Amino acid sequence: MTLQVLDASRDASGGYKVDPSRGERVGRVSSEWFSRPDDERYLSLDALAASVRARAERSRTRVVESAAIHVEASRDNPERLDLVLPGAEAPVAPTHWSFGQLASQVGAPAAYLRQLPAALAGINLQYGLSAHRAEQIKTLEAEDGRVELRAVTGPDYGRIFDYELVEAVQRIAGNGTGDTRWKVPGVLDWTTGIYNPGVDVTKDTTTLYASDRDVFLFLVDDRNPIEAGKLPDGSPDLFFRGFYCWNSEVGAKTLGIASFYLRAVCQNRNLWGVEDFQEIKIRHSKYAASRFAHEATPALRNFADSSPMPFLNGIKAARERVVARSDEDRNDFLRKCGFSKAETGKIIETVMREEGRPPESVFDFVQGITAVARDKPHQDARLDLEGRAKKLLDRVN
Repeated sequence: MTLQVLDASRDASGGYKVDPSRGERVGRVSSEWFSRPDDERYLSLDALAASVRARAERSRTRVVESAAIHVEASRDNPERLDLVLPGAEAPVAPTHWSFGQLASQVGAPAAYLRQLPAALAGINLQYGLSAHRAEQIKTLEAEDGRVELRAVTGPDYGRIFDYELVEAVQRIAGNGTGDTRWKVPGVLDWTTGIYNPGVDVTKDTTTLYASDRDVFLFLVDDRNPIEAGKLPDGSPDLFFRGFYCWNSEVGAKTLGIASFYLRAVCQNRNLWGVEDFQEIKIRHSKYAASRFAHEATPALRNFADSSPMPFLNGIKAARERVVARSDEDRNDFLRKCGFSKAETGKIIETVMREEGRPPESVFDFVQGITAVARDKPHQDARLDLEGRAKKLLDRVN
């Protein structure tokens, strides 16, 4: 088995022939791609980093006494509500997000308050702040013409700024456009099965996103394919490294990093043929910044620099581990692994249809399970099957 595929293995178009029917399909990047408007899409890590850093530089954070906050309704605008914070030179205007956080902090229903006139909503909020049992809150304010309240959290919230994650990625990925191994992914041509890494980064193809609430980045090393055995027709089974990460400095989500091997990325940014999916998450707790420095940043660098041999050896071991040589063996193996009679029949039938032979090795069964999972309409059922496939593969490694 070879680590890297030579240029001679490339298709005449400059792409690579892949088999996206194997492994898992991961839709997280596609969900981001579908939901992001143009002003949240960036064409390089430099542009993304500059935007989120400038936002952080305009921001300040502080801990204030809840009871000392004064809620002020505008006399001119019945829908406008401002907060006067202790020590502030001017009122701050809550965003839609921070208003919801503030309401949650004092136990008020944000959706209901938003339906009320500002004066009446202010009275309810003021009462909640005066009776707030936690007594303190942490604010994140940004000044851009007027002072805006971006976030309201508990006093022990451990903020990791979005630019810190982006700049950590830059240290291994440069600009994210091809100046290093890591770049915005190419596109799979479904008609030919060719994955082309050489696609221009545009608003339609980029996978670098940031909003006023979060950042999300997805990059691949798709010019250096890895061969992990052969396909049934004798052609190489090619993989690429990939990872995505996310963060929210305003408390909308955790910080997280997911790394994996994949066979292709399609136009709408679904990940196909995913294997060895690993994920870490860091809550924004009191020591989040320390955990980011000691866990997340090294994890990124380790994945970027590590040898693919453990992954290749795992695939090889799963291919070589023959667990069934007869129909009875196949049924017994899957039933002992906890699959129902119906699931067992579907998995074996799927392998027969896609491989042209019955499953024999652990790898065969794992591919069959993940293929069945891809057809599940409900996410919980799909994730359950994919998780069981991963456990089966882990038992071999």
